[in-house]
Amino acid sequence: MLSRRRFVQATAIAAASLSGAARAQATKEVVIGALYPLSGASAQIGVDAKTAFETAVEIINNAQADMDLPLAKDAGLSGLGGAKIRLIFADHQGDPQKGRAEAERLITQEKVTALIGSYQSSVAATISQTAERYGVPFMSADNSSPSLHRRGLKYFFRAAAHDEMFSIVMFDFLDALRKKGEKIDTLALFYEDTIFGTDSSNVQRKLAGERGYKLVSDIKYRANTPSLTAEVQQLKAGNADVLMPSSYTTDGILLVKTMSELGYKPKAMLCQAAGFSEQALYDAVGKQIENVITRGSFSLDLAAKRPLVGKVNAMFKSKSNKDLNDNTAREFMALLILADAIDRAKSTDGTKVRDALAQTDISGERTIMPWKRVKFDENGQNNDADPVLLQYKDAKFLTVFPEQAAVAQAVWPMGKA
Repeated sequence: MLSRRRFVQATAIAAASLSGAARAQATKEVVIGALYPLSGASAQIGVDAKTAFETAVEIINNAQADMDLPLAKDAGLSGLGGAKIRLIFADHQGDPQKGRAEAERLITQEKVTALIGSYQSSVAATISQTAERYGVPFMSADNSSPSLHRRGLKYFFRAAAHDEMFSIVMFDFLDALRKKGEKIDTLALFYEDTIFGTDSSNVQRKLAGERGYKLVSDIKYRANTPSLTAEVQQLKAGNADVLMPSSYTTDGILLVKTMSELGYKPKAMLCQAAGFSEQALYDAVGKQIENVITRGSFSLDLAAKRPLVGKVNAMFKSKSNKDLNDNTAREFMALLILADAIDRAKSTDGTKVRDALAQTDISGERTIMPWKRVKFDENGQNNDADPVLLQYKDAKFLTVFPEQAAVAQAVWPMGKA
């Protein structure tokens, strides 16, 4: 026979269990705030991100029996009684302070469970600090600055690679070409003056010294500048074996057009993605940078080995009339990973979702990326997000490095037939 004390304890436990079940049943939707530039120079990036997230939401909220992706098999979040994901988009206009204000509004007024964003790393820095202050998880979908995950934040998570990881694979590629007899001695760094460009150049400067490459140009320019004439004249005078730009789309377009106007044709370009992963840049500059190489997190040619990639791309393309690229693929996966953690947490409580994110362990085969897996370290960084190098040739990207992922040999230098 139960004592009165044990009876009360058992009753309390049962009541708590029923209360939890009731809350799960009562949760009809989970609201996530997505912060992107939806106006201004980078507006198209935000529009494409919105489509990537909407593709992920379609998979999460509606059962997709033929897709081995997180949350694809059931309709909605089974851990929360089938609750649906709903996104609220906010326009930060590429401004860190607008990003901070919008993050606070989404948290305090819209009562979002988590935040996701944000393309520009400078904006991610303020958003993530705001999220940390309120105990709300922030999923960095496509920001690449290494410093972002090294600030001791507990609610910051990034599934994709950062620029240190990307730069290492770029220098591994250059070393491999050297071993094959290519003459590569000098480099030119060209980078914008926000956290993305400065972090990228710091890593590349360090690696150049360690790997025995000479920097003949080291040029920082003002982001969204109206002219790059003086900077390109310096690049032309230096005539490095490899030009390594870290630029967003509008700056990248201006760089290439200015190079053409001044008659500067680099021997080779090895880019830190950003603008050089965007179709808008190639539409604007045509054949002027045929055979340019950029780092990436995603390669559409992975579909030949993994049909899942082609299926997701078809869904995205039906909404946008575009293929997935380095940015949109990362955005798509980031939302799936975040929603999977909310599902496993069986809660919309920020701390519980944060703890579930910290316990994430998803094999690479259950993503659309060429990654080993998704598993976050104590800083919220996934160190198994293996980068690739892509070459733009005949209006499409082909994976050329590392060797185990390559589908084509790299054309080197750029002008080689």
